[in-house]
Amino acid sequence: MDKNLFELRRDYSMQELSESSAAADPFVQFGNWFEEYLNSSPLEPNAFVLSTADAEGRPSSRVVLLKGFDPRGFVFFTNYESKKARDLDANPHAALNFFWPELERQLRVAGRAERTSVEESESYFASRPTASQVGAWASKQSGVLADRKELEERVNEVTTRFDGNIPCPPFWGGYRIVPTSFEFWQGRPSRLHDRICYEKAGESWRIFRLYP
Repeated sequence: MDKNLFELRRDYSMQELSESSAAADPFVQFGNWFEEYLNSSPLEPNAFVLSTADAEGRPSSRVVLLKGFDPRGFVFFTNYESKKARDLDANPHAALNFFWPELERQLRVAGRAERTSVEESESYFASRPTASQVGAWASKQSGVLADRKELEERVNEVTTRFDGNIPCPPFWGGYRIVPTSFEFWQGRPSRLHDRICYEKAGESWRIFRLYP
């Protein structure tokens, strides 16, 4: 290991988080933090790491884009034949990780995945740029691709077939992660970070603090 990595460290001192300052509802707390993050002008404000596991428990992680959140959960869209979709259909437990270094914050969410309705998926698909709609049809997401030319040929074929009026593919749609727990992490000096957690307890949320 390069010993220079031992020296890569920084102290966090921008803000703090306490049980009394955190909102009683974790979705409200997420909304507050997300709004602050948007105001920090990040490159990809709605990006998060989605972690899944297949039927044998083998984990996978990738960055996806959040396309909606409310008290029902966190929504993203994908090809239902992709690796992430196959994982979620076999094992609906999932974890989300939002890392917001500009504010020295991290947010972890755990929950169960459920597919969004066809109507919800179609509504979002209709809002996408035409090129992205074409790409959804053309890509056999997570499948083996012989070369770039094959993909380009599929894009041309889809473009010609639909001629600008592109419906939502039957193999494409959304997932909603319905949370069972949240952890809001605020960096603090000397690695004595604030970790405020919410755990589902019936119809309410139990709030507690973890050691850093």
